[in-house]
Amino acid sequence: MTRTLTTTLLVPCFILLAGSAGASPPIRNASREVAPVAIANRAATIEPTAQGFINAVQVYPFTDGAIYRVITAPERVTDIALQLGETLVAVASGDTVRWVIGDTTSGSGTEKRTHILVKPFSAGLSTNLVITTDRRSYHIALTSGMTTAMAALSWTYPQDALIALKRAAAAAEATASVAAGIEVEQLHFNYAVSGDRPAWRPFRAFDDGRQTFIEFPATLAVGEAPPIFLVDGKGEAQLVNYRVKGRFYVVDRIFDVAELRLGTKHQQIVRISRVADGAPKRRGS
Repeated sequence: MTRTLTTTLLVPCFILLAGSAGASPPIRNASREVAPVAIANRAATIEPTAQGFINAVQVYPFTDGAIYRVITAPERVTDIALQLGETLVAVASGDTVRWVIGDTTSGSGTEKRTHILVKPFSAGLSTNLVITTDRRSYHIALTSGMTTAMAALSWTYPQDALIALKRAAAAAEATASVAAGIEVEQLHFNYAVSGDRPAWRPFRAFDDGRQTFIEFPATLAVGEAPPIFLVDGKGEAQLVNYRVKGRFYVVDRIFDVAELRLGTKHQQIVRISRVADGAPKRRGS
């Protein structure tokens, strides 16, 4: 009798559990992740406009986080001009093989300006450019066409202009004459200045019946200014609000006695006292 032997081949099976070593990561919806980035980039991109050109220069208003479109072409150099006095720190490009990127300067002193020069090797290219300076960062989207290219571009800086206006207004207010709107006939100079003689000691004090003005030497602007205290009949001092206008303190009230005090251990004190009209005015002791 013949016996047939049947051999069963056992193949080991390995079950990969989710999260176990060697398991493939779950497939994510890449388009869902990329979409917000694409939408944000499109919304932040500022395109060149006909009304934005001054001669052949496209002038963009600078905004932090904006992306500025720059159109280039082969055999054409596009000039990216930075702000006057702005110092270049670094230039980075996403494609340094098919684009020629360099920098140069024009002018000197306060008129010195940095220029970034870009030129593509062929049409149909696109990349980004990040320019960092000592003042800000520029984000630029470069594209290349067949023949038409922007000759140059620059920026206006609305925020800098606003800061300059605020500084000019503050300077004008600080240097405005304290006599503006004051009638000389209404002024009363019956105030005596006494006490210590520091460099900031005021020359005189006077009032117009509503406000009291204390005139200091011009050195008040470059040194430490003393606060002013009103002294009541009991000799108690109370800090009073005042404004500094040029080299004058303006107190919005009339007082009988006030003291200017500066220092802690060796405090300097200058007293300003209102005296009766016609009484002799003491000029220090």
